[in-house]
Amino acid sequence: MSGANRIAGKGRLTPAKTARFTYDGRILTGLEGDTVASALLANGIHLAGRSFKYHRPRGILTAGPEEPNALMDVSRDPSRKTPNVRATMQELYDGLTVSSQNRWPSLAFDIGGINNLFAPFFAAGFYYKTFMWPKAAWHKLYEPQIRKAAGLGVSPTQDDPDHYANRFAHCDVLVAGGGAAGIAAALAAAETGASVIIADERAEFGGALHFDTNVTIDGQDGYVWAQKTIARLKALPNVTVLPRTTVFGYYEHNFIGLAERVTDHMAKPAPHLPRERLWQVRAKRVVIATGAIERHMVFDGNDRPGVMLASAARTYLNHYGVAVGAKVGVYTAHDSAYEAAFDLKAAGVEIPVIVDSRDKPGEAVLAKARSMGINVLTGHAVLTTKGKLRVSAMVVARRGQKSGEKIAVDALIMSSGWTPSVHLFSQSRGKLAFDADNQRFLPGTYLEDCMSVGACNGTNGIQATIDEALGVGELLARAAGAEGKSTLSIAATQAFEWTGGMAGSAEGAGPDDTSAKAFVDFQHDVCAKDIRLAVREGMHSIEHVKRFTTNGMATDQGKTSNIHGLAIAAEALGKAMPEVGLTTFRAPYTPVTFGTLINHSRGPHFDPARKTPIHAWHEAQGADFENVGNWKRAWYYARPGEDMHQAVNRECKTVRSVAGLFDASTLGKIEVVGPDAAAFMNLMYTNSWDTLKPGRCRYGIMLREDGFVYDDGVVGRLAEDRFHVTTTTGGAPRVMHHMEDYLQTEFPHLKVWLTSTTEQWAVIAVQGPKAREIIAPLVEGIDLSNEAFPHMSVAEGKIAGVPTRLFRMTFAGELGFEINVPADYGQAVWEAIWEGAEPMGACAYGTETMHVLRAEKGYIIVGQDTDGTLTPDDAGLAWAVGKKKTDFVGIRGLKRPDLVRSGRKQLVGLKTKDPREVLEEGAQIVADPNQPKPMTMLGHVTSSYWSENCERSIAMAVVIDGRAKMGQTLYVPMADRVVAVEVCDAVFYDKEGGRING
Repeated sequence: MSGANRIAGKGRLTPAKTARFTYDGRILTGLEGDTVASALLANGIHLAGRSFKYHRPRGILTAGPEEPNALMDVSRDPSRKTPNVRATMQELYDGLTVSSQNRWPSLAFDIGGINNLFAPFFAAGFYYKTFMWPKAAWHKLYEPQIRKAAGLGVSPTQDDPDHYANRFAHCDVLVAGGGAAGIAAALAAAETGASVIIADERAEFGGALHFDTNVTIDGQDGYVWAQKTIARLKALPNVTVLPRTTVFGYYEHNFIGLAERVTDHMAKPAPHLPRERLWQVRAKRVVIATGAIERHMVFDGNDRPGVMLASAARTYLNHYGVAVGAKVGVYTAHDSAYEAAFDLKAAGVEIPVIVDSRDKPGEAVLAKARSMGINVLTGHAVLTTKGKLRVSAMVVARRGQKSGEKIAVDALIMSSGWTPSVHLFSQSRGKLAFDADNQRFLPGTYLEDCMSVGACNGTNGIQATIDEALGVGELLARAAGAEGKSTLSIAATQAFEWTGGMAGSAEGAGPDDTSAKAFVDFQHDVCAKDIRLAVREGMHSIEHVKRFTTNGMATDQGKTSNIHGLAIAAEALGKAMPEVGLTTFRAPYTPVTFGTLINHSRGPHFDPARKTPIHAWHEAQGADFENVGNWKRAWYYARPGEDMHQAVNRECKTVRSVAGLFDASTLGKIEVVGPDAAAFMNLMYTNSWDTLKPGRCRYGIMLREDGFVYDDGVVGRLAEDRFHVTTTTGGAPRVMHHMEDYLQTEFPHLKVWLTSTTEQWAVIAVQGPKAREIIAPLVEGIDLSNEAFPHMSVAEGKIAGVPTRLFRMTFAGELGFEINVPADYGQAVWEAIWEGAEPMGACAYGTETMHVLRAEKGYIIVGQDTDGTLTPDDAGLAWAVGKKKTDFVGIRGLKRPDLVRSGRKQLVGLKTKDPREVLEEGAQIVADPNQPKPMTMLGHVTSSYWSENCERSIAMAVVIDGRAKMGQTLYVPMADRVVAVEVCDAVFYDKEGGRING
């Protein structure tokens, strides 16, 4: 037998199957099937950690995922360390290493415990007041120390050696929770033929049947029935059973996130197995069967090790065979704690007294207590507890009295009722309803296709729970499209049927004594007096109380504390609980590891590189690459002996004198198709598209609703009902989303289909005086003459034998063509063009040269020369706004007084007085460099380059009233000098624009 507190004949574990583990350097023994918590209790260890703020000794409070105290650092080996693991959920295996947290130098003697002596100075909200003065001390004194003390546990310092998996799934019915209600619902749904996924966070299904041995289902022990039924479900081809799997998030349209712990319970997992698996499930219907969470009693000293929930003590006894003490006191305001006392008493544990704060408990439990010889004190309260590292006594008095009798105990179990677990329901955006009779919140108005069953729905009694679950399981399965019927009928009984409510505020709210440490939130050290202080400080909303006190903001997300905090605040305000409000339950239900969420997205896969179809050629030519979004783009092609600047200068000169090839495949490309395509384009862009004929192109500006520039690009009309839209490289996803959003929400009447084709087309830009001469021998079916194919034209034909969409356009201000070919042929066509271009003296050029060439012509890049606050007029693009258009996205925004006032920033050019001086991008611009600080900034530099073609530096900038300042001298303060600049036109090269015609 492992552990002195194991009781022979109790529990469901096999005594012969032992497992050795280490806890804070001590080698201990448990049983296979134990959790760390049950194994520690079996070894007589209650001390499990130190609290966050006061560093008070803390013990194991619960037996489930709501555990706030027993957070451990667990490891299989030095490279696999995970902090903040709940001891109640970590399964034991041979060789597991466990360490307590938030203490130094040891758990028994923690220097941080001195904080408990200064507790009066650490009242709720103290940080809002204490660290405000002197102001200069914040960064030097307060912040470093606060950051050092913040957090629970120590983050791993080594790379995670494990791998993780991800799976997408669809099902007719997903059942969240594997207690009696969840199992019954899954069984009924499966019988109809529906595809079913049932998930539960524990290793074994059964929920409350783990501890409730007084339940009989179908003539057998409830837990046995659960295991047999799960085995039956596993054998069905239409059912997926997921143990050790937490349904942590409920998102829109029945999208559910599940975290499966695949190997965390294994001593030596197979190398091919992932540590955890993320399930992303789209379910037609969802059954929420998440049960209820027992609440603690709020009284002075309720946080001492050895004080725990009654259901937890019952779980450790009936499932793990562990007695939480030899002399266990009971403090309750609910009948369910009596059952824990009865089970402990029957197992040979001494129960000196049951202290019941109510005057009239249930008659059935009172009679049973009398028959077992257990003393019951009704209308009494536990005033405080005694003991240092473990509870040694409790002080009991009649309710309302200030002194009482000291009763020796080595453990104290408590219950003030049960809180329906409505977290997933709330995450689904459902609206809660308040059950005044039982002082609890229940599911009210549903917004998703789901239903709640069992304790989380406020259903009382095992037979009522199963009947409800069977009905809902079949109902939702048939609503999801299943055609079969369920004929199930399951009979169930239980020894005691009690209503799952909450103790009234007088019993559960805690004492008014400001010296009492009656804890509401164990993890954040929030006491009842802190809640009352928040109310006195003016916090009248529970959301404000939560943030002022930090109640419910820890890793347990207030599972045991939220309702208590609300009840105390309501009592202090003299209001009903619904009037004060309820805090928001957000995903995840319990913490999810970064590994599970990130999955394969780490290292080189963290930000996957996108490569163009011509990437291999660029690599072979020795190109350096820059990251543009996720794309790898050729930056420049340095020849032997050249640095970056020399390479860019050569490329710029070559493009303007001969020609250059540029890989523009990363441009966003969207196909807009349908009879209403032109009408849709008219609404999405500022200029008109009705007048654009097939075979012609137009530059378009897209705005946000507020009138600011969102994106730009050239659009080619291929037919009356088809447009080829280009976007900026970085803007492709958001422009597609922008269009889809408006099409679905504002213009659903339009018959238009949108398709992202960015990856389908490789784009080769050939720019320069000899561009036509280079591609002409390869083009079939398109007349490339100026007359037949003028600037801003598009045609379909072939190039190098490959189908192409050929655009006559330029981003360099030269005669130019953009050749779109299917991506698979991108490199072959590039090589064919290069074969003719290289002998003519043309070059391949990269993004840096592209930036210089476009800046010479004053062409903007959205996102670089705009910052989300520029209108088309600010950017010098007023000509692109249709003057006769009556409607488009952003038209009302453009008419706002602030957007048409004088004094707005406008895009202009800058010339440095010294032509060799190149400005820093982002540098601020001022009128007088000698003005007192803080200076008045007029704008900033958006683009700045050395132009080999202009033989000087050039820059673009946004400047207040920039166009009115033409010819004026402004100043740019740099890190070590001030540079004088002249405001000029943004076009530096070929102002007349004649070069685009060759």
